Amino acid sequence: MFLYKRRNISCMLVLASVLVISSCSNKKAEQQTPPAQPAPMVDVIIAQNTSISNSIEVNGTVVANEFVELHPETNGRVVYLQVPEGNYINEGTVIARIYDADLQAQLSKATAQLALAKTTEQRLKKLLDVNGVNQADYDAAVNEITSQQSEVNRLNALITKTVVKAPFSGIVGLRKISIGAYVTSADIITTIQQVNKLKIDFTVPSSYGSLIKKGGQIDVGFDGDKVHHKAIIVATEPQIDAATRNVMVRAMLQSGNPSPGTFAKVYINASAKNVSSIMVPANAIIPDARNKKLVVVKNGNAAFVNVETGVRQAGVVEITSGISAGDSVVVSGVLFARPDKPVKVKAVKQLKDIAN
Repeated sequence: MFLYKRRNISCMLVLASVLVISSCSNKKAEQQTPPAQPAPMVDVIIAQNTSISNSIEVNGTVVANEFVELHPETNGRVVYLQVPEGNYINEGTVIARIYDADLQAQLSKATAQLALAKTTEQRLKKLLDVNGVNQADYDAAVNEITSQQSEVNRLNALITKTVVKAPFSGIVGLRKISIGAYVTSADIITTIQQVNKLKIDFTVPSSYGSLIKKGGQIDVGFDGDKVHHKAIIVATEPQIDAATRNVMVRAMLQSGNPSPGTFAKVYINASAKNVSSIMVPANAIIPDARNKKLVVVKNGNAAFVNVETGVRQAGVVEITSGISAGDSVVVSGVLFARPDKPVKVKAVKQLKDIAN
């Protein structure tokens, strides 16, 4: 009897130990399991086709009709320098001269040798007429004239390179060197630009290329200038940029006098083209090294999709491919969304409320 009770007590102790160990293991497992993170709250808009404004707005730059950096064509010391900074000069005005005394001395020598060669040729010509000299001697004299004339021409060309002239009439920029400086062909003396006519360079998406026609009129606005100026399209780049799918366009400004390099807003009338596209807020787009992405809510999870953009207007961007009408596009809380992870929609916004 005593032995039976002893065995029961032992079994109960073993069972209690197992229960304690199991309970500790369960508590440890519960402590190691991280708490579930709540789904981030996001706002969305429902993508839908929207009529784009009849006026397409793109960025442009004011460009001088002619612009050039003036470099010396030869190395040497500057012995003459006349750069009327900020003033208008005529085509052909001498701006700088490089030391050329050595070339002038060589030219004098070559000129004297040319004169001697001509005299020799004339003397031998008379002797040849009376058979006083053979034909070979006369031919050598003629060849000497040609050789000396070539040398004179070469030296004249080198001397011409020592003179820097204005290639066209225009406004001179700031002087970059001082008289007496030793310059090379890499040095800039000054700049000159023709600003009586100004051009506007800008780009438009290739999908709107049909709106760009030579002779067409556009409106241009400048920083701080509330008045729009007219410009006439004069040319387009024949090749579309493979990276941006944009077309480069050039127009001639008809009024206004902004400085070259001024930022310009170009407004193109698109009334002739009925355009309806999906528009999203510009800050909803996630740019990376290769693509542009939008976050779309699908079945309660965040999906990152690659998109292509088109026209950019105030606060919104056209999406040409990647999403369809009816998609729920995340417009706030984008940074908290993770691919294929749950998100919770807090509110459905209207595009007009976000863009404004």
